Amino acid sequence: MITLIMDFSIKHSSYRITGRDSLVFLVDASKEMFIKGEDGQPSNFDMTMQVVRSVYMSKIISSHRDLVALVFYGTEQSKNPRNSFKHVYVYHDLDEPGAKRVQDIDSLRGEKGAQLAAETMGSGETSLGDALWCCANLYSDIKLRLSHKRLMIFTCRDEPHGGDSVKDRQARTKAGDLKETGVVIDLMHLMKPGGFNVSLFFCDVISPPEDESELGLQEEPCEKLDDLQKRVRAKEQKKRAMARLNLCLGEGLNVAVGIYATAVTARKPSAIKLYRETNEPVRSKTRTFHTQTGSLLLPSEIKKAQVYGKKQIVMERDEVDAIKKFDDPGLLLIGFKPMEKLKLHHHIQPAVFLYPEEDQVKGSACLFSALLKKCSERNVFALCRCIARRNYPPRFAALVPQHEEVDEGNAQITPPGFNVIYLPYADDFRTLDPPHYPAASQVQVDKMKEIISKLRFKYRSDAFENPVIQQHYRNLEALALDMMAPEDIEDLIMPKVEQIDSRLGPLVDEFKDLVYPENYNPESKPAAKRKTADSGGGAEKKPKVEVTEDELKVHVQNGTLAKLTVPVLKEACKQFGVRTAGTKKQELIDALVARLGS
Repeated sequence: MITLIMDFSIKHSSYRITGRDSLVFLVDASKEMFIKGEDGQPSNFDMTMQVVRSVYMSKIISSHRDLVALVFYGTEQSKNPRNSFKHVYVYHDLDEPGAKRVQDIDSLRGEKGAQLAAETMGSGETSLGDALWCCANLYSDIKLRLSHKRLMIFTCRDEPHGGDSVKDRQARTKAGDLKETGVVIDLMHLMKPGGFNVSLFFCDVISPPEDESELGLQEEPCEKLDDLQKRVRAKEQKKRAMARLNLCLGEGLNVAVGIYATAVTARKPSAIKLYRETNEPVRSKTRTFHTQTGSLLLPSEIKKAQVYGKKQIVMERDEVDAIKKFDDPGLLLIGFKPMEKLKLHHHIQPAVFLYPEEDQVKGSACLFSALLKKCSERNVFALCRCIARRNYPPRFAALVPQHEEVDEGNAQITPPGFNVIYLPYADDFRTLDPPHYPAASQVQVDKMKEIISKLRFKYRSDAFENPVIQQHYRNLEALALDMMAPEDIEDLIMPKVEQIDSRLGPLVDEFKDLVYPENYNPESKPAAKRKTADSGGGAEKKPKVEVTEDELKVHVQNGTLAKLTVPVLKEACKQFGVRTAGTKKQELIDALVARLGS
């Protein structure tokens, strides 16, 4: 299962409705980046390459149409369009990620990767202004429509120009030009001796928070690979709304909100049919033809009909849509209920998340925050009627408040907002008749409670991956990257038997002694049950159903032999010595009619 970590403190107005996402990695290639950490920790450059590779792989799997680029600055060699900028090396242009690019990143990892980077690019002077200018040219050369443009700077130097005010001013000016064109600049600063002071230079380069709720720049640098991966994932992950609606709190009082899916179940991608001669994807088209004339029917010529009172009522498409429409899309507040009224069995489908859209209606964030605060203080949930899209049937939903949580690095774990729990209708409830078993004694129940308390742990959905999907993508990765064999995966679903045994200790044996009889072995097969001598012994057989000759003749005369079952007909044939050509029912009937009807 792949969990999408979404930072909802980022404003969503910068996303267009359609287009591709683009991401440029701007990596510092100075000598300081290649210094190894303490206790064998990887260098900042190696950590950055691992993160870049992880993003490339994620893009290939989840959104292969997005554009990604990798640019190094502070290099000795220069490689960029028209070689207009010195000490800037464009390793990958802005294009879709692929297997070749992943192999290129792999070649830059580890000690051999650092040696290859030194031979290919080297380390030289730094001009961040030229590097930003080069990235701006990469964006301008793209003719496709881009929904979002992001640039991430990876560096461990808080003063990249060593105090050169001219270069600092040029970099700030170019960063401002990029931000005006819609490019979001993020800083992924890495650990260095003496700490990283963001206020010296980079606080003027990166994109500022657009509202008070945005997380903004992290003061502490990334020291470990996991911290760096979390920050990059939270920034580069798409945060698009499933729907944007109005939450109606009363007459004339609307709050603009967006509905988001915070976690999505990962599934195997569907197969793509290819044309065998060109190996290109095949696109299917559906056309409707008239059954009598064979002429092509246009969408306007296709009607829908309903038989009612033995008459066919023909309806236009607009009339069908009008019948389905209950009301305009939106959320309508009905009232509030205490949290105790919301039961666990009311959760019948995955919940979605509600967050305000300030750019749609001004003041939405303030009113939404006040509603969230009051619901949390009074421990109540909001009961609403929800129509997610046009022509969707209405659903009742519970808006459950959720507070913001951040980790030690001040990175957001859970966003503030409402979880939308879709409530069941009355006919969704079923009356079950569970089987009755002997009730456990209180001593047995208490012992099982001890066992459960020992095995409790804090559940996280992203801690358990689907082994089938993981193996599927490992196989694809090995095939695309020409690997000798796919990487081994750890099946996290399998129980950790040794850890469970060490936690439980003697509790399991004590529970067995309370529940099972002495010398009970659950692995032994139970002995086959036999009939007692009183009942005649041997296995139980079904009683034979015999039919007299007179009864058979009556059935033959009335033509009702077909009402008898096949075993009864077989027994009658055997009883009267009738030979049959087969064992089918009709063949048995024909044989009996020929014997008794003559």
